[in-house]
This record gives sequence, C-alpha cells and structure tokens, in this order.
Amino acid sequence: MIERAFIGRARSQLWLAALLIPIGVGLACYLRQFERGLAITGMGRDVIWGFYVAQFTFLVGVAASAVMVVAPFYLHQSREFARIVILGEFLAVAAVLLCILHIFVDLGQPARVLNVLIHPAPGSVMFWDMVVLSGYLVLNLVIGWTCLDCERNGAKPPGWVKPLIYLSIPWAVGIHTVTAFLYCGLPGRGLWLTALLAPRFLSSAFASGPALLVLICLALKRFAGFDAGEAGLRKLTVTVAYAMAANLFFIALEFFTAFYSGIPGHRRDLQYLFFGLDGHTAMVPWMWTSLTLMAASIPLLVASLRRRSMRILAVACSLVFVSTWIDKGLGLIAGGLAVSPLETVVDYAPTAPEVLISVGIYASGALILTLLYRIVLSVRSDADHGSAALGADS
Repeated sequence: MIERAFIGRARSQLWLAALLIPIGVGLACYLRQFERGLAITGMGRDVIWGFYVAQFTFLVGVAASAVMVVAPFYLHQSREFARIVILGEFLAVAAVLLCILHIFVDLGQPARVLNVLIHPAPGSVMFWDMVVLSGYLVLNLVIGWTCLDCERNGAKPPGWVKPLIYLSIPWAVGIHTVTAFLYCGLPGRGLWLTALLAPRFLSSAFASGPALLVLICLALKRFAGFDAGEAGLRKLTVTVAYAMAANLFFIALEFFTAFYSGIPGHRRDLQYLFFGLDGHTAMVPWMWTSLTLMAASIPLLVASLRRRSMRILAVACSLVFVSTWIDKGLGLIAGGLAVSPLETVVDYAPTAPEVLISVGIYASGALILTLLYRIVLSVRSDADHGSAALGADS
C-alpha cells in the first residue's frame, strides 16, 4: 500500500511541495544549531527547557487523544467512528514522531540520544517516557496499518490485533501521565509541583487532539472529498466540550489553591503568568488570550451541536487548539522556569532559529500525515467504488 502515498491530485502535490520549504529552512537552522550549540536558543542557566520541550509536551497530548476514537469504536462498537478511527491512529503516529524530533533537537548533540539506549536508567522518568512513547508509536502504526490492509482486502482483522488495541487504550493515558511526572516530580517548581498536573494534561489533551482531528476531517471533506460522517464529528465535538470544561475547572482549582492558601511558590508562578511579577509581564497577554479562547470555545461548541453548523464547529475547534497550544506550548515552560526557587525572575523567549526549527518539524509531521492519509483515502475510495458497483449489480 505504500505506493498509494505518492499518488494524488495536483493540489495535494502542491501542498507537499510547499511543506518542503519550511522543512528546508528548519534543517538549515538546525545545522547552524548543531555547529554552534544551544547557545543560539533563548535557553540558559535558569531556563534549561524551552520551546522544543514545550512543543514536545503539547504534542504528547495530541498523540494521546487517539484514545477518544479508539476506545468508543473498539470497546463500545460506536460505528459513528468507523471512518475516523484510523485517521486518529495515524494522527497519533505523526504526533509521536514530532515529539521525538523535538527532543532530538533539544539534546543539542544527536549522539546523546543513544545514551538512553546504551545506558538505560529505570530510575529516571525520562527513560520511561522514552519507553511509553516508542511503544505507543509502534502500537498505533501496527494497529492502524493492519486494520487498513484488512479493510483493503475486505477481510476481518486478525485475532492478535485485538489485544494490542486494548493495550493501546491505557497506554494512551500513560504516555501523558508519565510526561506530567517529568514536571511534577521536580521540587522547587511551584507551578508543576501539583497532583493536578496529570489530570490537567489529560483534559487538555482530550480537548486539543480531537479538536485537531475534527479540523482535519473538515479539511479532508472540503479539499479531498472525504466525508468522515456528521455523526462521528458530533460525538467528537461533545468530547471536546466536556474535556475543555474539565480543563477550565482544573485551572480554577489551581488558582483557588494558590491564592487562598497564600503559598508563595505556587502563587508567584501564576502571578507571573497572568498578572506579571516584578515588572515582568511578557506572558500576561498570551495567558489571558488562552483563557479567553478556552472560555469562548465551550458555548461555540454547544452552538455548533444545536445548529448543526460546520462553520461554527471549525471556529470552535480552532479556538480550542490555539488556546491549549498557548497554555502548554508557551505558558507551561515559561511559568515553571521563569520564577526560580530563589524568587528571581528570568524571562524566556524563543529565538528565531528555535521557532524555525520547530516550524520545520511541524511541517515534517504534516508531510508524514499527508502521506499516511493519502493511503487511507485511496483505500477508502476503492472500497466506496466497490460498494457502489455491488449496489448497481444488485
């Protein structure tokens, strides 16, 4: 089936060609970083993690969200997700590859990646994060490819796939939980030192990932003629709405705990992000924009369900995705590291090379996802034509 990835319409070929531009720019910036080191980034002694790790954290959530279509379809036989489930699994594959690439560029020297394999450290959370991410990548790739191949041949999936499907469901929750443990296990960082971090990660993941999947399905319908089914999109919309409501509730709990208790470490981090601290206000407009978009997305999601409006749904899902990206892709790292345990404030802003490298990685993920979706759409097109031919013969 791999050959189907390279067959597509002229518009699709232009899209792939356009993706090569940011990929090339990102690669050039990375070669410069490889030569000069991480000194070209905005990171330093106080801010040891930056834009790369923030994108890694956000994308782990996008990958974990595949469970929102896998679990209903395979466990509860929700046939509404029949045309979406493989799209969700391949989205998880692309998202995990993006996670790995962001960690790869964050390490500075590529050879350091081998240290995780040559010198495994089971006592390190980072080691287990590598294990769960690589395992999740293999699970989704094997499950998605096997089921798609069986669909192409008109056969039922083999029996050995079902245990892998059941395993992938708790595994999806595990990858973002372990990622949260990377942060909340660090003492002296008030924003991260909370048992609510893992639930917050999961709620935002189950909002942003399905929202992105809805946007992809709407784009495929408009530009590729692939209809994922209104019923499945409506169910995904309900999931996004509940997950975003839970995420806002968890944020409110963090504010109450920090400000009502008056614990300086936790309060100062939130002050820095939302109100500014000691004259440092760089993150304030970003965080209030994120919070406003989160709050606005819920009534829009409900309105899209009531009015059956795909336009409102597209706007609502875009707000969900952008707001969660700001919260985890910018605020999480800045809020956790900018205010040091010694109560000094060090602003962090990604440099142009950092952003361009990350954009190049995102473009690489879009390229991989496009090729995978070309295969899915080609198989589905053949199946639809076969069904139409059988109907005409009967």
